[in-house]
Amino acid sequence: MTLIARDGRTVMSASAPSTPRLRLRSGGSKGLLDGGWWPRSTDPVAEIPGLVLAIDKLRGPITRVMLYRGDWDSHPRRLAVDGRVVHLGFFASQPPGLLIALAGRAGARVDLAVIPPRTAAAVAAGAMTLAVEDGNRIHAQDLVPAASGSGARPSSESPTAGPSPEDAWETDGGHLAAVTPAVRANVTP
Repeated sequence: MTLIARDGRTVMSASAPSTPRLRLRSGGSKGLLDGGWWPRSTDPVAEIPGLVLAIDKLRGPITRVMLYRGDWDSHPRRLAVDGRVVHLGFFASQPPGLLIALAGRAGARVDLAVIPPRTAAAVAAGAMTLAVEDGNRIHAQDLVPAASGSGARPSSESPTAGPSPEDAWETDGGHLAAVTPAVRANVTP
């Protein structure tokens, strides 16, 4: 059972934190993401405490978690976890499938791909593996399609090469304009 306060109070889960399905990158490797997390539901009050406790053990106490608003059923602002308050931010502007956790100690940041709860086990495992591979350039929202084979894979032979610089630029706010016949007709040599 989850307790939700709509007036800004701190909320807490009535059940013990679950063990998260989490895969984190080792300390020395580098990539676009720090790991992948496959929650069991879209209830942040039930799912986030176990995740926070797991990250705490590896990266220090988490103080803030930022998530894509559309991925979650409710949007509490403060969550009680292990006797402290963790601040939650749900943003429509954040990429889908991305969770950013901040630790108070030296501003450590952990970027995780959030694998949708109803994803098939083999696809979820594949997406989490892609997330932690050295040199991964696949964005969080593209991991499940890449792991399932239904999305565009990186153009090179390596599954972690990521999108072309132009594709990455477009997903980060750039824009490639297509030249249409009408535009071409107005261009003088």
